[in-house]
This record gives sequence, C-alpha cells and structure tokens, in this order.
Amino acid sequence: MMRDLGAGAVALLVVAAVAGPAPAAFAAANLETASWAITPEDAACHTDLEMVSRSGAVAPVALTADGEHVALRFAKPGVAARAFLPIRVDGRPFSNLVQRTGEEGVALMNLSDQTLAAMRHGKTLQVAWLAEEAVSASLAGAGQGIADLKTCGAQVAGQHRAREAELDAQRVRAQAEARAKAVADEQLATARAQTAAAEAERQRVAAETRRADAQADELVAEAAQQRAMAQAEQQRAYADQERQRQLAAQRRYADGDGGPPPPPEYYRPYYSPR
Repeated sequence: MMRDLGAGAVALLVVAAVAGPAPAAFAAANLETASWAITPEDAACHTDLEMVSRSGAVAPVALTADGEHVALRFAKPGVAARAFLPIRVDGRPFSNLVQRTGEEGVALMNLSDQTLAAMRHGKTLQVAWLAEEAVSASLAGAGQGIADLKTCGAQVAGQHRAREAELDAQRVRAQAEARAKAVADEQLATARAQTAAAEAERQRVAAETRRADAQADELVAEAAQQRAMAQAEQQRAYADQERQRQLAAQRRYADGDGGPPPPPEYYRPYYSPR
C-alpha cells in the first residue's frame, strides 16, 4: 500500500530537521499522521482501518472518498439495502445513511460533515452493530488523514471523469462514423443497384432492337422472295401468251389464211435485278 504523509506532515518534518529534536508529543503526532495510508482506486481513494473488539476480533473497514463524499465501507452479511445507523466518536453518536452496494454483503455509510468534523478531532471510532460485539479503532492522525483522503479522492475522481468523458467522446465519434459509413454504404449500394438496373435495361433494349432488326430483315427477305415469285409468274404468263400467239399464227398459215409462218421468236426470260 502507498503511504501519503500529506503536505502538513512533510512541512513538520522539515521544521524538525532544522530546529533539532522535538518534544515527544510532537514526534508522536507526526507518527500518527504518517500512519494513514491512502490507496487510489479506479474512481476514488481509500484508507483501511482495523476495528478491534474487546476479545481481539478484527473487523476491517475502509474510509473512501470520491471527491464529493467520504464514506465508511464495510462488509456485513445480510446488510439491509438501506438503513440509518449510528456510529460513535468518543462516545457521541452520529447517525448516517447506509446503502448496500452491488457487491454481495458490502455497504457504504455516507458520512455527514458533522460526523467527519467529529472524526477529525476525535480519538476513538466505535461501532456496535458491525460484529457480534462492539468494535473500535483509533482516530489518531485523522485530521490530516481525512484531508489527504479527500484530496486524493478528488484527484482520482477528476481523472476518472476525464477518462469517461474521453471514452464517451470516442463512443460518440465511433457511432457517428458508423452511421456515416452505413449511409455511405447504403448510397453506394443504391448507386450500384441503379447502375445494374440501367445496364439491364440497356441490354433489354439492345436485345429488343436486335429482335426487331431480325424481324425486319426477315420481312425484307420475304418481300423480295414474293417479288421474285411474282416476276417469275409474270414471265411464265408472258411466255404462255407468246406460245399461244405463235400457235395461232401457225394454224392460220396452215389454213391458208395468212403468209408464211412467223419465225419462232427466241424467248429470253426477263429477270429484274433485286
């Protein structure tokens, strides 16, 4: 455990070193002040006290400070969730509110300013309800010890609040970044979906255009084929008519109705260019 003498104790030790040997009472006071060991916690500081009964049984307790309150922390099986219990300083009772913590069997008694003032100037702390028999502890050096405890608690609590504030800021930044990333991802997904839909539409239109072109080509080919068939039919009809004319001329010649038979004409089919 870390021992904290406090600014007042250090100053007294310097004066003693310069001035020479001090009276026994003064040296005893310095030793008493130095006996308070202050230990920092996560968000508070504490100092341990051993409360002893007449039979020698020990009931450990601790004084804690978080920069705002000083409390007596103790462990007692079956402690009530809330209670208003007394402690005694030099035989005088001081009642304070007790509240159970989240830890099983551990509770805190928040000490009032009146109780702390009595402890700073008192000699003995007594608790009758903590164990099977009353227990007590010396309050020697409590004046400087409680002051150092409150100073330590204020510093540690301030650092804890700063860390929590930074963690909160980091969480806020992380949440904001996560939200921004989610929005960006959603926008990117929307843009990709729109691009994919546009590409699908383009491909659909292109396919329909190809189908329309193919159908048009088929219609053009079919029309050309029909024109060719019509022209061939016309050629056949013309050839038939020409043969019929020649046959008629030959019959007239044979019957003596006309001159010499007409020479057979050379028939050349007519094909129109496509």
